[in-house]
Amino acid sequence: MSSDLNGVSSSSGDRPIERNLLRPVREFLDTEVVGAGVLLAATVAALVWANSPLGASYETLWTTKLMIGLGRFVLEEDLRHWVNDGLMAIFFFVIGLEIKRELVRGELNELKKAALPAIAAVGGMMVPALIFLALNQGTGAAAGWGIPMATDIAFALGALALFGHRVPPSLRVFLLSLAIVDDIGAILVIALFYSEGIQVTPLLLAVAGIAVVVLMRRVGIWWVPIYVVVGTGIWLATLISGVHATIAGVALGLVTPAHPLDPASLERILSQSAGPSWLKPEVARDARARFQEAVPVAERLAHALHPWTSYLVIPLFALANAGVVFGATAIGEVLASSVTQGVVLGLVVGKVVGIWGFARIAQRLGVVQLPEGISWMQIAAAASFAGIGFTVSLFITDLAFTDEALVSEAKIGILVASALAAILGSLALRVSPGEYR
Repeated sequence: MSSDLNGVSSSSGDRPIERNLLRPVREFLDTEVVGAGVLLAATVAALVWANSPLGASYETLWTTKLMIGLGRFVLEEDLRHWVNDGLMAIFFFVIGLEIKRELVRGELNELKKAALPAIAAVGGMMVPALIFLALNQGTGAAAGWGIPMATDIAFALGALALFGHRVPPSLRVFLLSLAIVDDIGAILVIALFYSEGIQVTPLLLAVAGIAVVVLMRRVGIWWVPIYVVVGTGIWLATLISGVHATIAGVALGLVTPAHPLDPASLERILSQSAGPSWLKPEVARDARARFQEAVPVAERLAHALHPWTSYLVIPLFALANAGVVFGATAIGEVLASSVTQGVVLGLVVGKVVGIWGFARIAQRLGVVQLPEGISWMQIAAAASFAGIGFTVSLFITDLAFTDEALVSEAKIGILVASALAAILGSLALRVSPGEYR
């Protein structure tokens, strides 16, 4: 027996809603919760390393060049950029898979269900960006307006999970849906505003590669290695084009099939499995193929890759990017800078005002309805946790700024804001009455 998201015990066997919606969401949440702990450990390790007597070795390692060449073609980047442009493409591919699943069969597949988190997420992106711009308008730092827009799904859901039965299951689903819409917004911002020097020919090759993937899907080619080869070519073309390479990961995730290849395959193999023939190797091979056909490709890939991104890719990204050096004499100036203040106020204040305010206005206008069992104080708590912008905020920081001073100010703002957002969200939940099982 297993407990679903609404706390109702059900057999893990044959309910379509359990199999198609609740179980994938629950597994996603569980992975994010554990991944948040690994991510926090990597962040602490980066900060300790960068500020220790061995601090010089931190930058030395991540600025070490790594070159890959084939004939006359050579691709050379430092280790930090291999993580940010290469491994993070896998993370964004998983995000693309999650977005696809939510749009097809999840909380975003119907306008009525998607309205509340979507409207709240728009507010949670707009207000922080406006706050940052208000403090930095007319300066070279204005390009960082996208930094406080992001929500770190791992940290936010991990912090929420610490409260166990004090959190209604519908609030977890609301925060997950909101974070996914937030991811869509962040992806669009990166693609439209943080990609420079676009080269048309490589970009057209990347688009052609996506078309090839769609064509292979339509004609029924499901051999994974060929998709890996084509996907790598799309990533490389996107990287050369000037559009940030992680967009290739999102695009590939969105064109991955989210429906079973053969929904009746499982029933057929089970109906043919009676008797001793089930033990024959050829029957077992056929059964394995049919079981795979009964599971959507997007769900299989997300299940296989999500632990790798949560336990390896994102912690490695944090280790490579969170090592901010805290100079004793400069810390006061950094905290007083408009960049740091814009990030902190945007994530801590802007997220709550935007998410809670937009949701409240939409409810007053009759556009959305608050899910049963959720109070407005709990929406405020979720909005506070959404202010933990860590991973994508750090990512956008490195795209927005080339000045190391601005990068440090923004990163310190992200760290401070994420800690404050977690504290305020925790306080809001503590004053919310109720136990939920």
